[in-house]
Order: sequence, then structure tokens, then C-alpha cells
Amino acid sequence: MATVTAAPLSSETEKISKLQSAVAGLTQISENEKSGFVNLVSRYLSGEAQQIEWSKIQTPTDEVVVPYDSMAPAPEDLSETKKLLDKLVVLKLNGGLGTTMGCTGPKSVIEVRNGLTFLDLIVIQIESLNAKYGCKVPLLLMNSFNTHDDTLKIVERYSNSNVEIHTFNQSQYPRLVVDDFLPLPCKGQTGKDGWYPPGHGDVFPSLKNSGKLDALLSQGKEYVFVANSDNLGAIVDLKILNHLIQHKNEYCMEVTPKTLADVKGGTLISYEGKVQLLEIAQVPDEHVNEFKSIEKFKIFNTNNLWVSLKAIKRLVEADALKMEIIPNPKEVDGVKVLQLETAAGAAIRFFDHAIGANVPRSRFLPVKATSDLLLVQSDLYTLADGFVIRNSARTNPANPSIELGPEFKKVNNFLSRFKSIPSILELDSLKVVGDVWFGAGVTLKGKVSITANAGEKLEIPDGAVLENKEVKSAKDI
Repeated sequence: MATVTAAPLSSETEKISKLQSAVAGLTQISENEKSGFVNLVSRYLSGEAQQIEWSKIQTPTDEVVVPYDSMAPAPEDLSETKKLLDKLVVLKLNGGLGTTMGCTGPKSVIEVRNGLTFLDLIVIQIESLNAKYGCKVPLLLMNSFNTHDDTLKIVERYSNSNVEIHTFNQSQYPRLVVDDFLPLPCKGQTGKDGWYPPGHGDVFPSLKNSGKLDALLSQGKEYVFVANSDNLGAIVDLKILNHLIQHKNEYCMEVTPKTLADVKGGTLISYEGKVQLLEIAQVPDEHVNEFKSIEKFKIFNTNNLWVSLKAIKRLVEADALKMEIIPNPKEVDGVKVLQLETAAGAAIRFFDHAIGANVPRSRFLPVKATSDLLLVQSDLYTLADGFVIRNSARTNPANPSIELGPEFKKVNNFLSRFKSIPSILELDSLKVVGDVWFGAGVTLKGKVSITANAGEKLEIPDGAVLENKEVKSAKDI
């Protein structure tokens, strides 16, 4: 009798099967996290990446990317406004650490202005909304395992606030060893380095898995406004909320006109009858320059997103949110690993009646580095009710471009090098290189470049006014 030999398992199926048994033994994460992770890796291995056909890309019309000015104004009646706000939840992405700015805890606790942190400002903004309209807009913070413990301690200080604050964690996934596609924690890496949070696209399943989504729906909440906690421009906008409710849009991405600083940012396109996000990673090499052009792709994603809670529930339960996977290679103790991530903006194509809103630049004010901190701490902005407002005395609509050397990279070093933040109302650009220190009451105008020679300390004296100057030593001042 002829023996039948089993066909060899495809390496992909074999990898998944080995991964499943390895993941089953990880006690640190929930069953939801395990299945979410295996699902993500399976999708990645099957190479299901959607290929963009460049010729099919169309510029979205004003119906798809709605100009902010064309949206109807929000109702002036306070009781009507209260009705709108009673449908809203604000969710801040709070999973990031301030490591790039030399801080150890959650980035949202970096002091931004007048001794107030990102989180303080967010809470003050919602407090003033709730007080003004008699509504109860809650604040949700999506933490990662990196920021969870610290955030819980910090949130205690708002216990007397009129804002209900809820926290939940995004998923914790194991890093994958590139050599054999097995989880790093199975190789004895049991500390935090074995794990990663899988990007902000995870906000949708995590909202559901945490139980927060059903709780919010049962309270009659309809929309969630999602934004990065470090974007000071991402404040509740009644006009956008009103538009979405009137037009039954399930998803809205705020976009804003591109400048040369934003050429790598994702943009919205119309593709095969749907609106979708196009990221630079999806662009064929021969079209990258075209993608970066401000003429063809005029807008970029601010990551301020407005999403229907019912639609999130429907799509998560149907496992329909299959956003593009972003592979992020890293190295841990000499071992090459892979983090598979997704982005919340890429979910736009799965929602019904999804739109973009082309908003003013003032709604995009992220603080990613100390050069951004210099802008928001200067006289270019003022603070009212937790809102950082641009000074109308600045006539140039664009912000000055600021380049600070590595000596200024960490927040503490940055703050110690300024006796007070200079006046930059009339500044076009500033470049600082080397060991430079600023006195009090300095004014910078036009184009200013300050370079300290290697090994030398250069001090800008109190009250100095530098206009269109290149400073290389004290005598140039």
C-alpha cells in the first residue's frame, strides 16, 4: 500500500502556528491582546499590504475634504450647544514618554507654559466648557504600559475638578525576533524591553476591550474627539461637531494646508470612490518627490480625529478595521526585533460618510521638541482658559522656523539656557549652534543665527536686540 506523505506546511502557516503556541504561554497579557497580536502578525506575513495604483489617485473634492469656513456655525443658543456637547467624549493619546525631550515620565506632564503641563491645559479647557454650558464632557486618556502607573498618580490631582477623567490602556504586544518570528519575552527578555504599544490605530479595539466604549454608549455619548496630548491646538470645536451630527458623518480627519515643514505628513486622497489616508511609506519611490510637493498634495493629517462611537463598535466587532501595517524595526540588546503598528488615521476608509475637514493651522500646534516649546512659551502666544492663543500682533501667518543645537535638546537644559524666553514676535528664523546662553529680555527679529565656537561659551546679554544678525562672538552683538 502506497504511503501518503503530508505536504510540507508552508513556512507562513508554520510560523503562525509556532507563534500561537508561544503567545499562549505569555501570562502578562489578556486573551484579547493575544488574539489581536496573532491576527496582526498573520496579516503582516500574508503580505496583504494594499498596493496603491498611482494613476487612480484623485484629489478630493470640497464635499470630501470640507473647507472649515464652509461649515455652518455652531448654534448660539446655550441649551442647543449643551445638547451637542452632551454627545461628546474627548480622548487624548497619552501613551508616549517624553524621552526625546530628556524626560522620563509621560510626555503630557512636561510644563508648557506658566507652570502648566499639557494635561493641566487639557483639563482646564474641558472644565471651562463644562462650566460654561452646564454639560459633562468626560476626558479619556489612552495610556500605554509605559505611562499607566505615572498617569494614575497624576490624575489624582484633578479629583476636585468638574471633569470626569477615565484612563484605559492600549494593548501590550510582544516584540518579534526577526530571525524566527517568535516573541522576545519567550527568549527570557521579561522586562519592559520585550514589549511595545502597537501604535494609535489600536485606540479602537482598546476602547472596546476596556469596556469604556459600551459604558459611553450607554450614557448617550455619540462622538469621540481623538487627538495627541502634545497638540496644543487640538481643542473641542463646536462647528465641526455640529457638522458631523447634521450630516451623519461617521469619521472626520482634520487636515490643514501643508508647509515645507510638513512634506512627509500623510495626506487625504480619493481612491476608488473612497476617501483614504496616503502615507509616505505607501508611495512608490519614483513618486516620492511628487508626494512631497505642496502643489499636488496641499493638505496633511493633523491626527485630530472625530469618530462615531456606534461605528467603532460595529467595525471592531466585525473585525473590519484592517489598517495598513507599519513595520518598525528596532534592536534590543543586539537582537533585531520588529514592532508591527497601525495608525488611527488609516481607519478612515472603513467608515461610512467619512470626510476630511480643512481646518486653520491654529488647530495644529504640536510640541515635539524644545524648538516648539520655545514658540509656545514666547510672546507669540498667550494663555486663556487653558487655550494657547496666537498673538494677533504677529502679522506673518507662519511661525518662525527655529533650529536649536543638541545643547538645548533636553527640557531642563533648554530652560536653564534662557533667563527668560526672548521676544520673537518679529522673528523669521533662528539658528543656534554650540554653548549659547540667553539673558533676560532679549528680542530677536528677522533672520538670526548664533554660533558659539567649539569650546567657547557665548552669552547674549540682558536686553539685547538682534535683528537680521549673524553672531559668532560677543563683539557681533
